[in-house]
Amino acid sequence: MEMPFDLVIFGGFGDLSRKKLLPALYAGFVAGHLPPDTRIYLTSRKPLTETVPSFLQTVFDETIPACPVEVDTLNAFARQVIPIALDLSKAGDDWTGLQATLSVDHTRPLVHFLAVPPRVFTSTTDLLGQYALNTARARIVLEKPLGHDRESARAINDAVAKSFTEEQTFRIDHYLGKEAVQNLLALRFSNILFEELWNKNIVDHVQITIAEDQGVKGRAEFYEGIGAMRDMVQSHLLQLLCLVSMEAPATLDAASIREEKLKVLRCLKPLSGSDIDDNVVRGQYAAGAIKGQAVGAYTEDLRLEAPSRTETFVAIKAHIENWRWAGVPFYLRTGKRMTERFAEIIIQFKCVPHAPQKDWQPDLRPNKFVIRLQPEDHLALRFMVKHHGGVGDKLREVDMNLDENIHDGAVRLGPYLRLILDAAAGNQSLFVHRDEVGMAWQWVDRIVEHWDTDASGPVDYPAGTWGPYEAHDLLARDGRKWYRL
Repeated sequence: MEMPFDLVIFGGFGDLSRKKLLPALYAGFVAGHLPPDTRIYLTSRKPLTETVPSFLQTVFDETIPACPVEVDTLNAFARQVIPIALDLSKAGDDWTGLQATLSVDHTRPLVHFLAVPPRVFTSTTDLLGQYALNTARARIVLEKPLGHDRESARAINDAVAKSFTEEQTFRIDHYLGKEAVQNLLALRFSNILFEELWNKNIVDHVQITIAEDQGVKGRAEFYEGIGAMRDMVQSHLLQLLCLVSMEAPATLDAASIREEKLKVLRCLKPLSGSDIDDNVVRGQYAAGAIKGQAVGAYTEDLRLEAPSRTETFVAIKAHIENWRWAGVPFYLRTGKRMTERFAEIIIQFKCVPHAPQKDWQPDLRPNKFVIRLQPEDHLALRFMVKHHGGVGDKLREVDMNLDENIHDGAVRLGPYLRLILDAAAGNQSLFVHRDEVGMAWQWVDRIVEHWDTDASGPVDYPAGTWGPYEAHDLLARDGRKWYRL
């Protein structure tokens, strides 16, 4: 069991805290993964007007955490949760009080989690430095988005660096904390079988999809003018691409993993001009239906009177120009108001060069390695076997399930809990270095700048579909198709 720590969630009553952080911490508490005596401070501009158990019960009624909420357990967890009224824009007695509270025990790791908009990152980190809450035992966790382009990201990172060293700075991408991603690294780098297959000689192409069935209601202030490219591609999709394609690190420590991810980003072929038109599709959802329920268009959800150029869908054909992956396309796709919510990586291997049995030909499918990240973690190999009990030599496709069995009612570590515990332990291996942020923005900025000069704008796709037809054509012209259509 790790040593107890102090966790300060700035924006403790906000959406990220309510929907992700508090449910994850409660599940960790129930499962015994949260160290005893850990203290969780929730800051907000306004004081809490109800009891902590009542507040937590309301939060968990809204989010349905991964484990049952029982009164006694909830009350025990509530004793570790301390609300604090705090103004993040200016110094004052409230900051003096926080300093006094957190300075009682200098031996405990201190994690500052900024679950607040990036516009207050600078003032918050400045105040943390001013009140000496940035000592060697402190870590700062930054939630995306980090800026809207490379220059703004650099400005945020420079401002944070005035109070916290790079070793103290933890840029979170919760997809990197998912169990399936961790299993992917274990399978690749502890089994010679997989590593020998992981290259251009055997792999035909790679698909990475993050699909959401929800729209942007409630996120209008953030989303309009940002779009899917900045919100999802720059962070989640490029990080997953790096982990899938990187070389084996010398060790699984932060510096070695970072070095290999940066190599991938350096080899990611930049797109410009007509290459963008040929290899990138952007769309915006129109009115449609999700699970039989009619839903409005993007402009209706945001109550916009004029057309918008903000994309809610992006599909990209990318290439990594190195010896391992030369010629292998990586298809990236993300969108809102799609058919269902899921995140998945598909490693599709090449077809067999020849079918020695003529009855096999109609049924042959290329082998696939399926890595599902949500709604549940799942790893599987898909391959061909003889159809059991069938007449003749027909083939069928089957899954070899590679999931680790969970026994005795154990609860998996959710990604946010895993990452918070790693931050408390000072382990940066699952976090993003500022150099990665800068290089990812540099690649994305070229595409966004090209769109700014393109009068056409995003193409419409009906809500409840898999996106624009142009995204299907992106693969169809290569003789391929999306794993889910």
